[in-house]
Amino acid sequence: MMRSANYPESRSVGLLAAGGIIAPVIPPSLPLIIMGVAGNISIAKLFLGGIVPGLIMGMALIGTWTFLMRKENLEQHEKASKEERRAALKDGIWALLLPLIIIGGIRFGIFTPTEAAVVAAVYAILVSTLIYRELTPAKFYRVLINSGRATAMVMFLVGSAMVASWLITVAQLPQQLAVMLGPLTDSPRLLMAAIMVLVLLVGMVMDLSPTILILVPLLMPVVKEAGIDPVYFGLMFVINTCIGLITPPVGTVLNVVCGVGKPAFRTQSVEYCRS
Repeated sequence: MMRSANYPESRSVGLLAAGGIIAPVIPPSLPLIIMGVAGNISIAKLFLGGIVPGLIMGMALIGTWTFLMRKENLEQHEKASKEERRAALKDGIWALLLPLIIIGGIRFGIFTPTEAAVVAAVYAILVSTLIYRELTPAKFYRVLINSGRATAMVMFLVGSAMVASWLITVAQLPQQLAVMLGPLTDSPRLLMAAIMVLVLLVGMVMDLSPTILILVPLLMPVVKEAGIDPVYFGLMFVINTCIGLITPPVGTVLNVVCGVGKPAFRTQSVEYCRS
């Protein structure tokens, strides 16, 4: 769609990559759940705390894109009429209710985050099969297979991280890290800035889940000693790790988007997108 509208391919790929990293910040978010488990932080509070930062990131991206595209000579298309927008809203209302059910249910104590996942899955299945009629038995089987593979991968990472956490504890790395960062514990802001720089650097070369599962148990004792709010720390950790996913030298999300989009400029795309 962006190609047909004559948007610059390089900027379009960069926009999609930057927009993709906002999703882990806004609930329902798997990285926030992993953060809650790894750091013993309230998942409900992480969900509620991620709404505003995620919206701010989205609005900042919209503002930046609008500013950049003002200089481009793009073909103007007619805006959708009120009838078309009303029809689109009517068609998508069942899907839009899903995040409201999850966040509202957790916020008002109707169910826990774990139960919210079950409610969301059942709701999505019912809407897809009975209302939209897009989820056929064959597609449902593929969904189950893909979900099982994704869950197995995440649980393998969790199990590996637990082993790494045990080794870290036995090696007394938290105590050594506390001694190294000891001079900064009296200044929570400076300590937080140092940790976020570390997280960003690690996030440049590692994926999101392993970074959380390995670093959070190591850093959480120091964070608590400095009196930093664990929910604030968890959200900032996830945000900075997400930024690392589109930052060189690896840029996992950026390379995936470029690979899927297959931009024609191939030799210049990665360099231009990263800029």
